[in-house]
Amino acid sequence: MKSRDVGIDLGTTSVIVYVAGKGIVMTEPSVVAVNTETDDVIAVGKQAYDMIGKTPSKIQAIQPMKDGVISDYDVTEAMLKYYIKRVGESLFFKPRVAVCIPAMTTEVEQRATKSAALAVGARKIYLIEEPIAAAIGAGIDISKPCGNMVVDIGGGTADIAVISLNGTVTADSVKMAGVKLDEAIVNFIRKKYSVLIGEKMAERIKIELCDLIHPDEKRTMEIKGRNLVQGLPCRLTVNSKDVYDAIIEEIRVIVDAIKAVIERTPPELVGDIKTNGVTMTGGGALLGGLAEYLSREIGTDVHVAEKPLECVGLGTGRIFEFIDKLGEDFLTSKSLIY
Repeated sequence: MKSRDVGIDLGTTSVIVYVAGKGIVMTEPSVVAVNTETDDVIAVGKQAYDMIGKTPSKIQAIQPMKDGVISDYDVTEAMLKYYIKRVGESLFFKPRVAVCIPAMTTEVEQRATKSAALAVGARKIYLIEEPIAAAIGAGIDISKPCGNMVVDIGGGTADIAVISLNGTVTADSVKMAGVKLDEAIVNFIRKKYSVLIGEKMAERIKIELCDLIHPDEKRTMEIKGRNLVQGLPCRLTVNSKDVYDAIIEEIRVIVDAIKAVIERTPPELVGDIKTNGVTMTGGGALLGGLAEYLSREIGTDVHVAEKPLECVGLGTGRIFEFIDKLGEDFLTSKSLIY
């Protein structure tokens, strides 16, 4: 059986695999549990994610992607091989593989991604910038001479780009996204309440309490952690205002990056953005009140794409439709083909 084309959204917190003719076939956390004494892989994906913070000393739950790029090559390769095998794609025929990368990645980071894809048996590799993939996945027609701004906020990076005529006009990428917001909440709780919580708990707090427009001390949830003064387990009630205070400086970094991209965009395309609005994708797009907050800050409508969590994965997989129709020159300047 001829192998199908495969698109991979290789994210900091999750991996999405798209197979041509099937659509998205798998979404799993970007986590691998490894026995540090033998280097054997113990678990991959959700099973490994559930082990974070709970493993004995000889087992380590590793997140091999950091800030949207590979930080542990060997573990990333093992993770990709596992996922490709799991979705049942034949490596004998060596499929074409598209992998998304953050905007503004270095050549070293690109080579690491390319090498990992080659190691799993790819015949041809396409590196697609995340904003391009996100735009396609959101249903935006990027072939027109019209400016479309996409803000993709994932786990490791926030990627901002203005796209027109199948290419990126202006772009930026900041290492300020879901993981950094979780870390900010951990640090805030530790500083204000002298309680240490885990990043998984911080993520729950962010999802349930975040409201960037109407932070309210009456919206609360009970959490568990360790009292740093007593050294004992404790329970604590936090509120929506705590979350706002914890992450607002990080959110401002994203706002400033969006404004900087707009400032570098040709006036005619800025007019298009004012008309079309800004499209947000990625898990960060679901933060309570973020779309309205950004709209107030930049003076332009901001809307969340349908299925924002899947946009980059969908666009990465669908890139082959555009390659066949428009030729390989469609790819951005940072794309590498082998």
